Amino acid sequence: MLILAFETSAKAASVAALDEKHLLGESYQNTGLTHSQTLMVMAEDLLKQCGKTVSDVTAVAVAAGPGSFTGVRIGVAAAKGFAWGASLPCYGVSTLEAMAETLGVWEGYVCPCMDARRSQVYNALFSVNTGRINRLREDRAIALAELKEDLRDREGPIFLVGDGAVLTYQTLSDTVPNLVLPPEHRMHQRAAGVALVAAKQIAAGFPGDGNALIPNYLRLSQAERERAEREKKQEEPL
Repeated sequence: MLILAFETSAKAASVAALDEKHLLGESYQNTGLTHSQTLMVMAEDLLKQCGKTVSDVTAVAVAAGPGSFTGVRIGVAAAKGFAWGASLPCYGVSTLEAMAETLGVWEGYVCPCMDARRSQVYNALFSVNTGRINRLREDRAIALAELKEDLRDREGPIFLVGDGAVLTYQTLSDTVPNLVLPPEHRMHQRAAGVALVAAKQIAAGFPGDGNALIPNYLRLSQAERERAEREKKQEEPL
């Protein structure tokens, strides 16, 4: 097995290669260049550095959202195109679950938070017991005030990850004192986590149907919201 994983859901882009036992390599770039400029070059270079070729890859994985609408769209399109061209299975992975895997906490909670604007975050919640991760909340867009109510009575450390982690900590730490900010290099999305979640899906017998893979944005884009509001106004009686 050799999984090639893509992560483009936020400002940084990364690619990882994972075999049956090891993370063979990972390339991470946060230079401000667009993902469409960097992603496939990173994948090609990573495979070469790992002594692998495209023909060695047995599955493709991608962070399918939530996240930046443009970033997620680029990653999903790249993964599906790579998989289609090589006739490989393609696995879509929750960006939030991949972050929980990447952090590698042994005990406590992992609370991924991605800034969704308008005082909301894209969020999920996982408990961790001796390294085993259990999902407690499905991926959602939630107001920080609602998230506070979900977290305030939980015992044990709650590790915040994602580009909304600092915002969440600054907003909620007075009322949820057991929030923890991990180091910068452990806080953000990485393709290694995508590969680890995809490996679990493969072990569980998931088919990896690239044709059925679509981005999971969790909510409408601003353009779609504005169009819906215009259509609603047009339908209102005078």
